[in-house]
Amino acid sequence: MSSPEISSLIAAFEAGATAPARWAAGLSQQQLLAAPIPGTWSMQTLILHMLESDLAATHRMRRVVAEDMPLLIAYDETLASKRLAYDLADAAQAADLFRATRAFTAAWLRTVPDADFTRAGIHNQRGKVSLLDLLRIYIDHVSHHEKFALAKRRALGL
Repeated sequence: MSSPEISSLIAAFEAGATAPARWAAGLSQQQLLAAPIPGTWSMQTLILHMLESDLAATHRMRRVVAEDMPLLIAYDETLASKRLAYDLADAAQAADLFRATRAFTAAWLRTVPDADFTRAGIHNQRGKVSLLDLLRIYIDHVSHHEKFALAKRRALGL
């Protein structure tokens, strides 16, 4: 049984699962690929970035619980967005996978003993991060990007 704080954080993490699908709702392929705000990513790229990040999040969280102080390596999100054919991906499929990954990870987190939320790894850019830190980081990641997604929708006239 998780503490109320941990249960609340897991619920907040899981609540972010539908964000990319909401951001893309009603957008045509042309609108998904548009960059309505110069110098920023398209909605398509933002959605694929969110998926890429959450796949890393799940892996990092699971390693922190499974291993003793694992090394957690950052990735270059700009290079990923340019070299991994984000513009050719199916945004709806990516949003579905994001939702499924969040649901899977949240369900697993509910099985993790409270004491394991203090387990940590060493991130090559952030330093020591605990499972609890990672959970908070990825909750914040959705809200951080939500404002950009909503700005893109406004710029597209939606």
